[in-house]
Amino acid sequence: MDKVNCLNHLPIVETFHSVQGEGSWMGTNAFFIRLAGCDVGCPWCDTKISWNMKRHPEIAIADLVDEAVNAKPAIVVITGGEPLMHDLQELTQQLKSQNLQVHLETSGAYPFSGYFDWVTFSPKQFKHPHSSIYEQVSELKIVVKDESDLIWAEQNAAKVSPKVVKYLQAEWETASSKDLVLQYVLSHPDWRVSIQTHKLLGVR
Repeated sequence: MDKVNCLNHLPIVETFHSVQGEGSWMGTNAFFIRLAGCDVGCPWCDTKISWNMKRHPEIAIADLVDEAVNAKPAIVVITGGEPLMHDLQELTQQLKSQNLQVHLETSGAYPFSGYFDWVTFSPKQFKHPHSSIYEQVSELKIVVKDESDLIWAEQNAAKVSPKVVKYLQAEWETASSKDLVLQYVLSHPDWRVSIQTHKLLGVR
């Protein structure tokens, strides 16, 4: 599938003002723009509603930027779905023209586009990343269900800068994955445990 380019509109699942629940910016005041569309197919995905972009309205980029500005967040997070299915140049350019700090959460399954201050890269074995993502990564996050995911984690870590912060996150519904992640981090100090604090707080 080619990257979707809808000129001045994008299909949007939701926008909301909350705190970043994961990673290096955990707890930060954040405005989220959740784009519709994803064909990666993670079985544990908690936003499967986002997969079919035809089920969601096209929103003008100018309106999205106005919402973000009015929220007065510390960061704007573009997430999905898989946001890189879309051409993100216009959206990110307009957000940055308003002096907003723009972050991306992506599996990297499509060619990189847009202007970002921070890129969270969470590659999935179900649909391998596009090569353009690796030089853009700020933090690497691997969801771990079983030991094959630890091998996948190291394979992707070898392709990013040594300065990239590396996280392992237990798959929420698999009890054994929590101990697997903990034990791996205890024996591999270059990795950190990622916790989804927004789920613990009961917020989006």
